[in-house]
Amino acid sequence: MRPVWGGEQIAPYKGLAATQQIGESWELSGLAGYESIVAEGPDCGLTLRELVAREGEKLVGKAAHRRFGEEFPLLVKFIDARSDLSIQVHPNDLLARERHACSGKSELWYVVRADKEARLRIGFNRPVSPAEYEQAVEEHRIVELMSEYSIAPGDLFYLPAGRIHTIGAGTMVVEIQQPSNITYRIYDYGRPGVDGKPRELHTELAREAIDYSYSEDYRTHYTPRKDEAVQLARNEHFTVTLFDLTRPQILDLEWLDSFVALVCTVGEGTLIDDKGRKMSIRQGETVLVPAEAKCLQLIPNEQQLTLLASWIDL
Repeated sequence: MRPVWGGEQIAPYKGLAATQQIGESWELSGLAGYESIVAEGPDCGLTLRELVAREGEKLVGKAAHRRFGEEFPLLVKFIDARSDLSIQVHPNDLLARERHACSGKSELWYVVRADKEARLRIGFNRPVSPAEYEQAVEEHRIVELMSEYSIAPGDLFYLPAGRIHTIGAGTMVVEIQQPSNITYRIYDYGRPGVDGKPRELHTELAREAIDYSYSEDYRTHYTPRKDEAVQLARNEHFTVTLFDLTRPQILDLEWLDSFVALVCTVGEGTLIDDKGRKMSIRQGETVLVPAEAKCLQLIPNEQQLTLLASWIDL
């Protein structure tokens, strides 16, 4: 995707020759019109939606297949912001189903790259009433009410649906989220879109979607550890675990009734499942491991291999 705020970092990060401005790379998506396509192996060329329809619970897991049917229950992206994204919010499941007949959008950001001055804005910086919020939106000063964070690679933020937010200029993140493309744009700095016209705002829709809960700290804290699994998030929508490896590790999947999505953020390595199937993975690539796999070897190629592993733990 090439939105007005998109940067030039995704293509070189992924080892691609493209030089055009890219704001988002949808790594794993089953959303209609945005389906991922299998890049390697006997299923090369199939869309993720076609793969789920054919393999069912063998791919996504029994519980996920019962709950989501042929909808793949996760969406994984890289996002690269050359300039600030709009101030925005996403609806929760109840509101999204009522308005759009789809799931809501809770998401997690893992910072991959950040310029020295890069910032994220998340949540309110003090208790704010609906009336205060509406006045700030009307007066184009909503930014003044938001908490701001300087960031570095490895920083982590979980954003439940309803939490106001924006990604600042000079930031690249992995976004792991519910499978939804519903965004309510609250403020866009008065800038034109790619067509030269102001982008649409959704202030009326956003009003009922806002969660006014206040926290002194919206950052998700964790302790990095080499060659150990570090759980970053676990909720009703997804579980995310970090592997920062300098030596091989075996990931036991016998207990897990779910696919595993592996996103490589640093280095390169090899994946081998219990059936002997082998696949390489490098920085910027995403590999989908089917639920029928019982274990997986994660093997760094000489240097560091950093992976984000995501699954549905129902």
